[in-house]
Amino acid sequence: MAKYTIIDKETCIACGACGASAPDIYDYDDEGIAYVLLDNNEGTTKIPSILEEDMLDAFEGCPTGSVKVSNQSFHGEPTKFD
Repeated sequence: MAKYTIIDKETCIACGACGASAPDIYDYDDEGIAYVLLDNNEGTTKIPSILEEDMLDAFEGCPTGSVKVSNQSFHGEPTKFD
């Protein structure tokens, strides 16, 4: 099943955990806040299956719950499925 991810930039504390776990998925803006590289944090691009384990590591390792993962597209809304 397809997986999607997005960062809730409102709650991200720029700790770097997601980028350490999944550098091919997450990067940081000028303020150090994370975003999804694959779709500029829109949550609309299916994560390649080869990267899903890294994505789940980032999800589980995020201290603020800012890394969101879903089986459906977020369409730019990080809190869509909360």
